[in-house]
Amino acid sequence: MELLDEFDINIIKELEKDGRMAFSAIAANLKISNTMVHQRINRLMEQGIIGGIKPIIQEKKIGYDWASFTGISLNKDSDSDRIIEALKEIPEITECYYVTGSFTLYIKIIAKNHEHMRSILYEKIDSIPGISKTDSIIELGCAFKRNIIL
Repeated sequence: MELLDEFDINIIKELEKDGRMAFSAIAANLKISNTMVHQRINRLMEQGIIGGIKPIIQEKKIGYDWASFTGISLNKDSDSDRIIEALKEIPEITECYYVTGSFTLYIKIIAKNHEHMRSILYEKIDSIPGISKTDSIIELGCAFKRNIIL
C-alpha cells in the first residue's frame, strides 16, 4: 500500500495553500466528504507525515534581520545529546542537524543585528562545554523555501 494516495496528496496541497482552511472547504474543493478529509488529516498527523499546522513566522518582519548557518565541532561526538539539549535552550537557534564532514552539527541562528549574532555565538554557544569550534556563514537572503513537492 502506498503511504500517500491521490486523496492524501490533494488534501496536503490544499492545506499548503492555506493551513487554516476549513475541512468543509477542502472537501468541497476536492469533491469528497468532510468526514473523509477529517479522517485523512488525523491519520496523516498520527503517522507523523503532517507535523502540525502552525504559523510560519517571517523573522525579518519582527526585527530579526540577520541569520547564519553555523557548523559546530565537538570535543567528543558522544556528547552530542547533551549539547543539543543546551542548544535547544537558545531561542535564536531555529534548526539543528546532524551532518557529516568537518562538523558534527549544523544550526541556523537568527538575530536582530550583528551585535546580537556575536552575543549568541560568543556568550551563549561558545560557553557550552564540549563545543570545540564554530564556523558561521551569514545568510544574505532566502531564495526559496518549500516543502517537498508531492
